[in-house]
Amino acid sequence: MMPQNPLAGESVRVLLILVLMLPGLLLSGPLYAASIEGHLALTAEGKPLRSEEAQDAIVYFRPKVPTHVLPAHETYTMSTLRKQFTPRTLAIIVGSKVRFPNDDPILHNAFSLSKDNAFDVGLYGEGVGKTVTFSHVGYVRVYCNVHHSMVGSILVLDTPYFTHPDASGTFRLAGVPAVEGDLVIWHERAPAWHVVTKPGDADKPLDVHLELTQRRIPPHMNKFGKPYGRDPNRGY
Repeated sequence: MMPQNPLAGESVRVLLILVLMLPGLLLSGPLYAASIEGHLALTAEGKPLRSEEAQDAIVYFRPKVPTHVLPAHETYTMSTLRKQFTPRTLAIIVGSKVRFPNDDPILHNAFSLSKDNAFDVGLYGEGVGKTVTFSHVGYVRVYCNVHHSMVGSILVLDTPYFTHPDASGTFRLAGVPAVEGDLVIWHERAPAWHVVTKPGDADKPLDVHLELTQRRIPPHMNKFGKPYGRDPNRGY
């Protein structure tokens, strides 16, 4: 009779433990992830706007139990092109960096007086521009000290689950955990829409409507707190 191999018995025991743990491992992995889908329609003064304007909105999900987030590995970009900030709205993870390149052959400036995330990259010409790190959660409204009509928005989030609607107003937020949390649809010109939900693949697509009540170019002063004035030496 062959003697029993104690290592073989131990291997069987470990295998049984792994089999029993498998359901839990699957639930904690990608199969546990859910998606949130829907459509966003915008109106102003009761009149429907073009569907592509929904691309300026930001859809994000914040789990009820906060998750630890790390800054993005790559630098985000908000460029200046044709006297506009591009993209006009930008969602980033807190602690991440944003570069402000100038793609126009004229001078620009990017600055913000937003609480906790104020910055000023100075007056700069065409080129790669400077980089700013945003260390606090919140809304950052970006202006150009040269051109009054240039307005940008950066939403600094403590969640990695965010997206923009496409040109048809349709959005899909994939890979979110199937746990209770706050779903928010944010637009710079409207009160934020939000609902407490627990995402699941069986959820029906959302149909959301936002009425835009604020101006596309809000009243504002320059970075010195003074009215804008035309200066031929600034490269208009």
